[in-house]
Amino acid sequence: MRVITGTARGMRLNTLAGDNVRPTPEKVKEAIFSVIQFRIEGRRFLDLFAGSGQMGIEALSRGAAKAVFVDAGRDSIAVIKKNLQSTGLEKNAEVINTDSITYLTQKREKFDIAFLDPPYRKGLLQDALSLIEPVMNRGGTIIAENPMDEDLPDNVGDFTLYRTYRFGKIRVGVYTVPDEEE
Repeated sequence: MRVITGTARGMRLNTLAGDNVRPTPEKVKEAIFSVIQFRIEGRRFLDLFAGSGQMGIEALSRGAAKAVFVDAGRDSIAVIKKNLQSTGLEKNAEVINTDSITYLTQKREKFDIAFLDPPYRKGLLQDALSLIEPVMNRGGTIIAENPMDEDLPDNVGDFTLYRTYRFGKIRVGVYTVPDEEE
């Protein structure tokens, strides 16, 4: 796993070992960042269920103003901190060790982009999507990664499922708020 582009381009990132860990594949990460490439610079990025932190680190490398990494696992938090330090991106990062649902119900910091990639088939994505709107800025983007055999809702508050992408057994949904003129 590596940083694709930006200030930390080509730097290798650590990840946890084991069957319980499922980092976003590089081709999926690259496709996601192609979709949002012009929305990143100067924006606030939420990496919910952060794992190794690779998505938020990619956003910081590409010029995001801030990235917040949320994960319940202490081992994941240690890997995120190590990756931030090795890439030199810790200055604009905040790492929070709590479960994502608790974070969403207690935090009212606003974000421009949120990436949600929870453990599959545990209902966590649906729970997080139902709580994410209050922490999003109007005009923001919500990106949800899930397995192909799980449905994504058409709407998340005012956010509408704008587009879905398929990568083998993985689906990525992109939610935006439609323009007032639409």
